[in-house]
Amino acid sequence: MLDNCPDSFYITTPIYYVNGTPHLGTTYTMVVADTLARWNRLWGRDTFFLTGTDEHGLKVSQVASDNGMAPKQWVDLMATRFIAAWNDLGISYDRFIRTTEPEHYKTVQSFLSKIYENGFIYRDLYKGLYCVACEAYYNESELEDGINCPVHKRPVTEMTEENYFFKLSAFQDRLLKWYDDFPEAVTPSTRRNEALGFIHQGLEDISITRTSIDWGVPVPWDHEHVFYVWYDALINYLTAIGYGSDDTSFDRYWPHVHHLLGKDILRFHCVWWPAMCMAAGIDPPNKLIVHGWLLAGGEKISKSRGVAVDPLEIANEYGIDAMRYYLLKETHLGSDGDFSIEGMVSTYNADIANNLGNLLQRCLALVASKLDGVTPACPLEPPEVFAFQERVDRVVHSWESFQPVGALEASMELLRSANVYLEQTEPWKSSSVEYITVVIGAVLELLRVVSLLLLPAVPESSGRVLSRLGVEVPLSIRDELIFGKYRGGAAIEKSAPLFPRLEVE
Repeated sequence: MLDNCPDSFYITTPIYYVNGTPHLGTTYTMVVADTLARWNRLWGRDTFFLTGTDEHGLKVSQVASDNGMAPKQWVDLMATRFIAAWNDLGISYDRFIRTTEPEHYKTVQSFLSKIYENGFIYRDLYKGLYCVACEAYYNESELEDGINCPVHKRPVTEMTEENYFFKLSAFQDRLLKWYDDFPEAVTPSTRRNEALGFIHQGLEDISITRTSIDWGVPVPWDHEHVFYVWYDALINYLTAIGYGSDDTSFDRYWPHVHHLLGKDILRFHCVWWPAMCMAAGIDPPNKLIVHGWLLAGGEKISKSRGVAVDPLEIANEYGIDAMRYYLLKETHLGSDGDFSIEGMVSTYNADIANNLGNLLQRCLALVASKLDGVTPACPLEPPEVFAFQERVDRVVHSWESFQPVGALEASMELLRSANVYLEQTEPWKSSSVEYITVVIGAVLELLRVVSLLLLPAVPESSGRVLSRLGVEVPLSIRDELIFGKYRGGAAIEKSAPLFPRLEVE
């Protein structure tokens, strides 16, 4: 087990643009973050999970106008939709931040004033190629066919205006040293190499304000300017933990921050953001976890690309845990994944309905028919076929290493080993109560432990198994993963399976 770990865990998602409603791509990010937050709470850490909405910028202003609304009216409406969606999907965030909050305005102005005072912000005229959907400028060499944004496949716009600039170029060597000193700051390593590639190409100073719009946080030293959206949005990670207002909270959480982000915003988080932190005199983020895109039919799920899948419809039809399990099990964190209803149903049926559900049902049927309907206590030692400690340690290591696929695969191996054990021992053929008690007690204990290990991924399903076993969900599982703790005594009556097989509608 991993014991020498910090007692705080701070995880963030990107804050989402309010130019549309949540889709399965944003839900994937939320499910991963929620799962990691749940694991760390269960491991006994003081965990803080932040998400929210990014409500400034030209894109938001244009969408509001297209819908006949003022920007503030639009963002108020859309923020409530994001909050409702995450609540309906059981996302266990601790703080939902909005960039239009007065507290955030103060933090942005304080943080960027510090950078300005430190001499890393200056005023100049800027002319560049701008993608409204990205809220970002591009060099011509980065464009597809010289005209299209590489992310959104749309023509960029040439813009000229007076801006304030951040001296990103001053941090090239410091960023390279930081990456050398902290090689695991960005995971997976392929994304670290991508960030290093940006830096090695040479860093240019970047525009951080606008005068062409007024929907943004005002620049405190020049009220004709508002901060450009990324230099507003990124700072939400500091607002939520009291930068400049609550030193105790900031000192507790910032050293243990984990930013979860998609690969399309890697440059902003893995190059710009660490440099901004250095410029303001605080440490760069502790960990940046970069995931791939979620695809549907080979296309990125994205509002701007017109490829959207409604997560609420899927959850209502097939259950939240079926969706969660598939998103976590079939996509290695860092790689792209492809979502399909058929794939989700197949994975759920194989692992949850069959492997977990049928194992539980077989055991409880034997308890009802051969043990007077009362679950037995477990033996003190696990059967050798379980390879119990080795597999439990693998699950823990995988969760601690941000590898949901590894954690779920090792959990399923434990369940499969229990099915092998039942086939080897054939308790249904025995007339010895003592023999049946030992066999079934061992399997029920394994089911207890596996259900605890699966709680971060499928909290509802795991909770139902534990309830059927007469076990309460603990606040911390750190001391509960020891074989031999199940005391039995739960009354079992014949009932329908907990996890019936799903069918594709």
